[in-house]
Amino acid sequence: MAGETLGVIGTGRMGGPMAGRLMDAGYSLVVYDTQADATQPLVKRGALVGKSPADVASRADIVLASLPTPDIVKAVALGQDGISSGNRAKIVIDLSTSGPGAAKLVAEGLSAKGMTLVDAPVSGGIKGAVNGTLAVMVSCPQSTYETVQPILKNFGKLFYTGDKPGVAQTAKLANNLMAAAALVITSEAVAMGVKGGVNAKVLIDIINASSGRNSASEDKFPRAVLPGTFDFGFATGLSYKDVRLCVDEAEAMGVPMVCGAVVRQMLAITNAKYGASSDFTSIAKVLEEWAGVEMRG
Repeated sequence: MAGETLGVIGTGRMGGPMAGRLMDAGYSLVVYDTQADATQPLVKRGALVGKSPADVASRADIVLASLPTPDIVKAVALGQDGISSGNRAKIVIDLSTSGPGAAKLVAEGLSAKGMTLVDAPVSGGIKGAVNGTLAVMVSCPQSTYETVQPILKNFGKLFYTGDKPGVAQTAKLANNLMAAAALVITSEAVAMGVKGGVNAKVLIDIINASSGRNSASEDKFPRAVLPGTFDFGFATGLSYKDVRLCVDEAEAMGVPMVCGAVVRQMLAITNAKYGASSDFTSIAKVLEEWAGVEMRG
């Protein structure tokens, strides 16, 4: 219920807008981010600032975290001055994409301190975080799910994947692999089309009216590649991390990832060439260079 005090750790490009939506819904927030300026828009609206993740977990009923990598998730949850050292919160909602292995480890570490992990990665990018149209995949005990539903529904559509930690992470990794794969194959196809004399925008329009349409042709190309802005809003380094996690987890389960391995290599090349902080639509720039074309229109 609004009126509870919530903690939010990680108020960056995704966490910031999600925290803002919680404030819109009437929740009081205690926030923390290693980049102090990331909390300022929320502080101006009345949020309090915690001194550490442990401090946030000592001042809030439920703590939410939106963090970039599995190692940071583990450190924030279980490390020195981490959430597990707090003395008030009993539920921790992890909105990060950290992979099934990290989710299980964090769930065990929190459980030892009497806390329950809600594994709740989100998909839909910054736009979805701002508009409340994210897909939120959730795994946690059923009774905990009923407690956190009113909070999570502020972010978008909920998909309950069961009570085992890490299952929601598996679903998220599957989605992010496919999103990256769509970008790679669309870049190759459009580069070929342009080299063969088809206007890039006309080709994208044809693909979107045909059986080849996908998330890259419908959204990422029109928004970030055809205008040449390469600013969709998802970092190459994060996409590379997600795809690496996905391929590694799949192979550990005995599921071969032949296409996934190629997508990982394309992201490795893009990451090396344009840097981790570049936009992941820069995959198309790699193809432009290799093919000697520009995909604009």
